[in-house]
Amino acid sequence: MPPRSDSDLAFASIEQVAALIRRRKVSPVELAKLMLGRVERLNPRLNAFITVTAETALAQAAKAEAELFRSRGRKGRRDRGPLHGIPVSLKDNIHTKDIRTTAGSRILADFVPGQDASVAAKLKNAGAVLLGKTNMHEFAYGVTSNNPHYGAVRNPWDLARISGGSSGGSAAAVAAGLCYASVGTDTGGSIRIPAALCGVAGLKPAWGRVSCEGIIPLSVSLDCAGPLARSARDAALVFAAILPGGPAALDFPRVTNGAARKRRFRLGLPQEFFFDVLTEEVRELFEAALRDLRKLGAETKGISIPLLRDTEDAGNQIAWAEAAHYHQKAGFFPARAAEYSDDVRSRLEKGRKVPAVAYLEALSMRRRFIEELRARMREAEVDALVVPATSIPAPLIGEESVKIGAQDFPARALLLRLNRPANLAGVPAISIPCGFTRSGLPVGLQLIGRDRAEETVLQIAQSYQRATDWHLRRPPL
Repeated sequence: MPPRSDSDLAFASIEQVAALIRRRKVSPVELAKLMLGRVERLNPRLNAFITVTAETALAQAAKAEAELFRSRGRKGRRDRGPLHGIPVSLKDNIHTKDIRTTAGSRILADFVPGQDASVAAKLKNAGAVLLGKTNMHEFAYGVTSNNPHYGAVRNPWDLARISGGSSGGSAAAVAAGLCYASVGTDTGGSIRIPAALCGVAGLKPAWGRVSCEGIIPLSVSLDCAGPLARSARDAALVFAAILPGGPAALDFPRVTNGAARKRRFRLGLPQEFFFDVLTEEVRELFEAALRDLRKLGAETKGISIPLLRDTEDAGNQIAWAEAAHYHQKAGFFPARAAEYSDDVRSRLEKGRKVPAVAYLEALSMRRRFIEELRARMREAEVDALVVPATSIPAPLIGEESVKIGAQDFPARALLLRLNRPANLAGVPAISIPCGFTRSGLPVGLQLIGRDRAEETVLQIAQSYQRATDWHLRRPPL
């Protein structure tokens, strides 16, 4: 069904909008103006953007319009693919030439890179239109996007709650219809956590699959860059564009055609760790999603992965040490310690105290976990693990602990714990919405794939989304 209003157009899929552009029902300039208008109207409430690049967006949209709207066969006409003319955003730790890149920090408040990061250059080459740079947890070192320097990002489903982090601005912007997609980063869940809390799709590719060149690092052996979009299908389009080999590096027809509906997927249910600490509503919605997947023909199978219980500590030791090393090497810490927020500064101080033996033991544990995960998934012949994306829905801004049953848990730990394993293993994982709590907050379903098997997790996610409408719901803004 074609969009009937500006709001419908803002929440249409990338493929729908791309088709409208090519039929000249809407122009890239009109589209950019529509989205910039929404940013102007809604961003003061959401605080999803740190920098809005209106002039750049309109210039890029005019270029896309000139390339696409020239008559076929005329010199200068060019169709760069499905993202040509599509408004997007980038997390503000991704270098953008001549556009400031703050990483959500005071230290880099006036930093203007001289060249684009690899992913920014690839999106530009695909003809995407950059609306701006999104708010985030300072230096990507946190899971709330409650930023003391640029203000907290607010969840579109409840403005009193966090959007999740560290790619919180990207998720909020996508969920609120301020852009069609964004690229974020994920070190311990920073794409999947905000995707789950804001009700969008967030894909963490396998480690090294997408170049992190030109992205301000957190933990170089864990960092990944990937797309956030309103559906797995849209995420696949962006993922294809930012791959080193471009769309040719992804078997895109197999990812996006209807074959997934005919294939019986086998999904692994880990017997350890993932289901130990969940709110009742998260558990109920996950079990309902499992029933839906089984109705679609998926087979589920229990799988034992004992080392899962050690992933949280190992991931912390690696991230603490590597983050401290980067900030020390860059000359930021401890020289400018007073300019950091309290939470980031405390983690950097902790990182400087990680013994070399503890760091090496964590790396050794990581190798063992990778071997165990691969072996257990291969032996069980599962295509992916299926688990909740987070233990809880979005907590309130400033809420430091959450009660589950009779016990209080740190909110940060509850958001991180189910995401660390995929980072430690270096495998792809996606979060997609699988329902809403009784108070109207999104809950995410996580699919964790085999190494470099993004195509498979995207297929499963799209199969689920063809049969459900959670991803089509709009926040009450």
